[in-house]
Amino acid sequence: MRRPKIKTATLTVRLDPKIKAAAEAAAEKDHRSLTSLLEVLIVNHCRALGLGLEQFSKEVHQ
Repeated sequence: MRRPKIKTATLTVRLDPKIKAAAEAAAEKDHRSLTSLLEVLIVNHCRALGLGLEQFSKEVHQ
């Protein structure tokens, strides 16, 4: 089943090349894109801190 199409936001980060290579290897091993891996890691970390995504507005004003 497909997830509903949602608007996405762009995030630009600068990483040590070794960290980027490790993240790409982890994503490939987990059969994910790098973006998907980062989303999972961020969501899991937020949950561990007690920050549920539902508390954030669907519309982010820039």
